[in-house]
Amino acid sequence: MSKGEDSRALAGRVALVTGASSGIGRACAVALGAAGAKLVVTGRRSEKLAALAGGMPACVTRAGDITDPALPGRLVDAALETYGRLDLCVNNAGVIATGTVEEIDIDAVCHMVRVNTEAAFRVAYTVLKHFRRAGQGYLINVSSVLGTKVRATAGAYAGTKHAIEALSDALRLELAGSGVKICCIEPGLVMTELHRDFPVHPKDLLNIARPLVPDDVARSVLFVATQPDHVAVPRLMILPHDNEI
Repeated sequence: MSKGEDSRALAGRVALVTGASSGIGRACAVALGAAGAKLVVTGRRSEKLAALAGGMPACVTRAGDITDPALPGRLVDAALETYGRLDLCVNNAGVIATGTVEEIDIDAVCHMVRVNTEAAFRVAYTVLKHFRRAGQGYLINVSSVLGTKVRATAGAYAGTKHAIEALSDALRLELAGSGVKICCIEPGLVMTELHRDFPVHPKDLLNIARPLVPDDVARSVLFVATQPDHVAVPRLMILPHDNEI
């Protein structure tokens, strides 16, 4: 796809991105906006959302806690009230908590389950109800390579991503032939704020010299979102070149 085609690929489409104040979500919002999409973005940090929207021609911000049960409905309403439609959702908001049995903070684990699973499920079902009525739409769930495997000390995080994979597979079966598509993006290690408080960075633990960056994942999301209507991409794994599976 040429640079000129990039700027038109999603013209007229409206995209919702969760967890957009930083990292993968922010990169996805920038990539989708550059491809012509109008945006609704959410995250906890209103000042970062405002800075993101300031560089976009059409971007509505709705700051909030993704675990708020009412937030997904408000996001869909914002898209419909502002643009009259919603075509794509990047269901991205997430956190990570890892550690040994002796060390792990179980309250942080339970919060992670609420964000990565409960809130992601609420977003999925809320946007899919709209897509089902509209007869079209694309839900792109940001999963992880750990949605397909496990690692010691990361079982709880992997469990939240396995849940996303299972839900996505079941929803694809349920909505087959409806015009609604569902994809799981499965990144390997990505350099984001999620790992800033780790005593040892995962790239060192996993011996990965050059982890992914958020723009790498955003390109994958854009690839999925710009396929022809008759093409479905159920899942797409993207890994650092030196990642040991």
